[in-house]
Amino acid sequence: MPRRKKQEDHDNHEAWAIPYGDLVTLLLAFFVVMYAMSSVNEGKYRVLSDSLAEAFHGTPHSAQQMQEAGPHSQPVEQMPLTQVNRMIVGGLPARHMMQAPEQPEENAAVSEGDKTGADSPASLADANASELGHVAEDVDAAMQSLIEAGQVHVQRHDNWVTVDISSDILFTSGVARLSGPAVGVLQRLADSLRRFPNAIRVTGHTDDRPIRTVAFPSNWELSTARAASVVHLFMDRGIAAQRLSVMGFGEYRPVMPNATETGRNANRRVEVMIMGRDGNSEP
Repeated sequence: MPRRKKQEDHDNHEAWAIPYGDLVTLLLAFFVVMYAMSSVNEGKYRVLSDSLAEAFHGTPHSAQQMQEAGPHSQPVEQMPLTQVNRMIVGGLPARHMMQAPEQPEENAAVSEGDKTGADSPASLADANASELGHVAEDVDAAMQSLIEAGQVHVQRHDNWVTVDISSDILFTSGVARLSGPAVGVLQRLADSLRRFPNAIRVTGHTDDRPIRTVAFPSNWELSTARAASVVHLFMDRGIAAQRLSVMGFGEYRPVMPNATETGRNANRRVEVMIMGRDGNSEP
């Protein structure tokens, strides 16, 4: 029986591709690591450095957090960064970032002897009272005819001025839209208040007779809507909206008993309240 020839081994001419692929993969990993190490958050490094110094020496080397570089930032001290530290710092979470301690403002402490008399509470109170006095005088001058007729009442208090306007000259019964004569009255009042910076609160009041309509289910809605109508006129007249506020009390803040027609007429009113400059005192 003839002997079978031993099959000859063929040379693998593509064996070089395996180590070549491994080499390319290693080079890619190397450049990725180099790129990652090239961008370092120096603030996080300083936090890590201080934490390690505190752990080994008891006190932190520095408590100042390094700031990110910017167009107006001050040059910071450069510290040697090893490859291990770079890799560790890159993974620090944001919650470990320390805030720089607040620096005391220069000349922040002022002795009592350095305070001027103009800033004392007594002087501020006098200035507030003087300003409210000017407000009351201007309102009296603008509403003189209605004050004499008993339809407008101006009351001067310590920290505010109140202008009570009868609703009979502003609105018809059950309506929140200003009447024609009321527009001129409120425009004169707005012109006298426009030059003062004080806050203005407009409140609406009604008598105790109930109202149940589609627009106004109760006196709450009616009183608030009437106050809002006055505020809109003030805004159209040039008073800044930031100075204005609206409130509605319905029939729950009467000035006279509602048992008589005179009392009900007195309770149907709109109050324009000019507050003091400090804004701390509430009526």
